[in-house]
Amino acid sequence: MGRPAETLENVTLAGSGLDRRAELRTDRHLLGRLLADPATRVLELRGDRVAADEGPDGARLRLRAPVAADAERLAVFLGADDQDVMHVGVVGDPLPAEDGATGNRSTTSGEAAGLVTLRHVAADLDDVEAGMFSTLLALANWHRAHGHCARCGAPTEPQQSGWVRRCTNEGSEHYPRTDVAVIMSVVDGQDRLLMAQGAGWGTGRYSVLAGFLEPGESLAQAVAREVREEVGLEVFDVEYLGDQPWPFPTSLMVGFTARAGSGALRLQESEIADARWFTRDEVRAGVADGSLAVSSRLSISRRLVEHWLGHEIDGVR
Repeated sequence: MGRPAETLENVTLAGSGLDRRAELRTDRHLLGRLLADPATRVLELRGDRVAADEGPDGARLRLRAPVAADAERLAVFLGADDQDVMHVGVVGDPLPAEDGATGNRSTTSGEAAGLVTLRHVAADLDDVEAGMFSTLLALANWHRAHGHCARCGAPTEPQQSGWVRRCTNEGSEHYPRTDVAVIMSVVDGQDRLLMAQGAGWGTGRYSVLAGFLEPGESLAQAVAREVREEVGLEVFDVEYLGDQPWPFPTSLMVGFTARAGSGALRLQESEIADARWFTRDEVRAGVADGSLAVSSRLSISRRLVEHWLGHEIDGVR
């Protein structure tokens, strides 16, 4: 086994955020007080978008003071900044022509009006604002999907400043869920990187392998199982590199590197359209001429590729 792998740096959405002040959440009057205080800063989510301003030095969320309508909306206490200014997220009115099941739209008209998705803007925000956006989006996705009790089917209602839902029938409490996934840069004895094309992706788009953690597994076991299932290889020297909240809708991506044993690739056809080994020169050349499309700089998958490559990939958002 070689020297320990260095952890990833500058992973978007993984930096320091607001002080969540979780001890305040049980105060049932907290949101009412904060939404009555003009000093409170409010981030409003509409569908999967918020208002933001983009400039040459990055982007800033467009926060506002509370308005009367916020008292009737789903609200979440997000925490306090380093000046002890309190922040609340609210889920506003839906956007026109939005998909009611997911809150996602196929058009970009919202961006033209100053409303942007997390995928579009997160890499240009500072750590605090990126964390606010991702936290609110993940919680809104969870609330949207858990309006009824998993035990009896009765409606649930928000409690604890938006961090719990309570069954209105038998009183059980339901907490936000996070779906854990592993994502891994697999290299062979020649130090080539394995990347795959998912079924249904476009021509030229490749990424590292990933998959969800299953019950009863450790993270390292999930890495080995996913690689075995998707490309038929055994791996060893599984080492943690970093992790990233991924609120699409409510996941945590845990990044690893691993070494692959010898053997031919055997693709899981329902999941993988193509997989191949890349040298560093092939990745650089493919990105340069456009024949290889890599993940956006928002994602930890991009950081895993860059970690193996030895430098950032320039000119590709």
